[in-house]
Amino acid sequence: MKRIVFLGAALPLLAGAAQIQTSPELGKAEGQCRPGESGPAFLVDLVGVKDRAGRVKIEVYPATDGDFLADDNILLMAGKTFRRVEVPVPAEPVPRLCIRIPGPGTYAVTVLHDRNADHKFSLSQDGVGFSANPRLGWSKPKAAAVAVNAGGGLTTLRVVMNYRTGLFSFGPLKRS
Repeated sequence: MKRIVFLGAALPLLAGAAQIQTSPELGKAEGQCRPGESGPAFLVDLVGVKDRAGRVKIEVYPATDGDFLADDNILLMAGKTFRRVEVPVPAEPVPRLCIRIPGPGTYAVTVLHDRNADHKFSLSQDGVGFSANPRLGWSKPKAAAVAVNAGGGLTTLRVVMNYRTGLFSFGPLKRS
């Protein structure tokens, strides 16, 4: 029972929810790749997307525990990195999305598959993935577990999506 209570406390962090009123538009202008983008940017391959319902949201954060999944308003007001791209789920078997970053460095990337497009994380429906594909438990991963390095050009990431697969399990879908 303690795990369920702790998970409930972690859900707002996974969803990027905050105590301050946020806007789903924050970070989008900075994150949107241009046609023929040459970088610096991440090309994110989404592996194991459950279906093509809803929207997918990719966010880039500083790779520090204090900033990873922090409120977007606070990060931007402090002059820290925050980027967001949100689009309908692409039809490709392994969708590839592009998100711009400020320059070479170490970042933490999250992906949310918002299957009903309500801008909220639902443990029972939605999927989540992180750069470096850490094993997920009942709380958000540490920034070091999701930290990835980016160069000055295009850096490809492979993010495995995770969904609720049982009463108390959360992981990649089993494909037959």
